[in-house]
Amino acid sequence: DYYIARELCNRAAKLEPSVIFPDFIFTQILEARHCIGTIAIDPDLILRLLDNVCREIARNGFKKIMIVNAHGGNAALIPFFMQTQLASPRDYAVYHAKAFMALDHAGETETSALHVIRPDLVHPEQIPADGEGNPLGRLKTLSEQGVGSTIWWYADYPTHYAGDASTASAEKGEQLLNTTAQTLATAIRAIKQDSEAKRLQDEFFAASKH
Repeated sequence: DYYIARELCNRAAKLEPSVIFPDFIFTQILEARHCIGTIAIDPDLILRLLDNVCREIARNGFKKIMIVNAHGGNAALIPFFMQTQLASPRDYAVYHAKAFMALDHAGETETSALHVIRPDLVHPEQIPADGEGNPLGRLKTLSEQGVGSTIWWYADYPTHYAGDASTASAEKGEQLLNTTAQTLATAIRAIKQDSEAKRLQDEFFAASKH
C-alpha cells in the first residue's frame, strides 16, 4: 500500500508542486495480526505518533499538511485522527485524501499498480486459482441487517487476499495511477488555495473557550 501511496504522491507532485514527507509506515493493521510478519502498533501509540509528526512538520514551517492514504485499514483511523485535531488549538491545518482505496487486497487493482511500480514483486504464478479471494460471508447474517463487527475482515478474507489478481496488468495499473494522481493533484491545488479551513479552526477554538 505504501508503494502505491508513494507513487501517487510523486506523480501528483509533478502536476502540482508539493513537499513529500518520508513514508509513514506505522499504520492500523490489527486485522492482520494472524499473518506472519505483521507488526501491529498499539492504537493509542499510532495516534500519538501521527499527531507528533504533524506537529513537527508544522514546527518546520509547513502549515498545511495533507495525509495521503492508500491503506484500507486506515479507513476508520484517519477520520478519527482528524477529529482529534479539535482537542486543542494548533497553528496548522490537517487535510486527508483517500488516494487509492482499492476494493480488493492484492487483487486486480493493487496488483496492476504494482506491475508498474515494483514489477519484481509481482509473481503471477502464485495467484490462487481456487476462488480464495472471494468473501466467505461468515457474518453475512449480521451484515445484511446493517450490523458491523470487529472481526468482519477476517470473517470474509482469513488469508488477507481479496479479489482476483489474475486479470491485473501494467496497462491497467498505469491508467489507474495516472487518473488517481490527477485527482490527488487537484486536491493539493485546492488545499493550497484554501484559507477558510484554518480560519474556521481558529474561530472554533476561540468559541470553545466560552
